[in-house]
Amino acid sequence: MTQRQVAATRTVAAPPEKIFELLTDPSKHPLIDGSGTVLAARHDGPERLTLGSRFGMDMKMGASYRIRNTVVEFEENRLIAWRHFNGHRWRWRLDPRPDGATDVTETFDWSTARLPLLIDLSFFPRKNRQAIEKTLDRLVRMFEA
Repeated sequence: MTQRQVAATRTVAAPPEKIFELLTDPSKHPLIDGSGTVLAARHDGPERLTLGSRFGMDMKMGASYRIRNTVVEFEENRLIAWRHFNGHRWRWRLDPRPDGATDVTETFDWSTARLPLLIDLSFFPRKNRQAIEKTLDRLVRMFEA
């Protein structure tokens, strides 16, 4: 793989500010997670994410584990991305539409990973693409009228 990213976009019937409010609250991440792996935010993190925020999540993929994340990209109401210990990133881009809705793109980006070849050879790109699709579908449903 040369691009080392998988992404999908959905139109959500809400302004970027409402969606960003959800994305910057780690306690809400389990509500939209389509992978089934995000269980809960750790209690030692911030209530609202900003650039440089460190936050932990309780996870489960077969076995339970904890993951620590750092927000590495941040533009209020438009972009947020956090990286895991291996350096790969989860990125959310919000593009407002003239009709008041928002095009939301979620990206799993392992081009920044310490060992991207290991991710290339794993099931993660395919599995994460499926999870992104489910996550975005959940997000759409959360803001349906």
